[in-house]
Amino acid sequence: MRAVIQRVSSASVTVDDEVVSKISRGLMVLVGIGSDDTASDVSSTIKKILGLRVFSDPTDPKKMWKASVKDIEGEILCVSQFTLLANTTKDKPDFHLAMSADPARELYGAFLDMLREAYVPERIKDGKFGAMMNVSLTNDGPVTFTIDSRKYQYVGHSGGNGVGNVNANVKGGGKSKKGPAPSTVAETP
Repeated sequence: MRAVIQRVSSASVTVDDEVVSKISRGLMVLVGIGSDDTASDVSSTIKKILGLRVFSDPTDPKKMWKASVKDIEGEILCVSQFTLLANTTKDKPDFHLAMSADPARELYGAFLDMLREAYVPERIKDGKFGAMMNVSLTNDGPVTFTIDSRKYQYVGHSGGNGVGNVNANVKGGGKSKKGPAPSTVAETP
């Protein structure tokens, strides 16, 4: 599951010239669901959305990165967006990594339900799944983050060149006896 999180002073979703959702201060979250995403991906994504400290300290606005959306009692506007899973290696995007519509609708519904259970239901807003939506927002900062429930990270840091002993950081790997590390990027479970 992939999410683009934007700190906003306001955001809204319009479908067929009708505003279906709007929020004031909080987070705009675009949600992409992968073909193999599960409830575990939903849970880890929700935890990150609610815990990410992207706001100033409410008592001292000059202290940045001190408060989460929960801390400021902000709102969250979520929009399902399969295009976040696009493979753009070629000029024409390929969406095969995105979950198909019916199971994605079900998992996105579960995502919204779990998010409402973990926070304040009235502060969670939603677009309209599968519709052509116009999304308007005022990005505060701008502050934008991308999170992915399948964490990819650079490992084996040895200076600035990104080359190092990856085996020590990859599950099942050990110290390499001979030769260079096989890769500088690894998927972590």
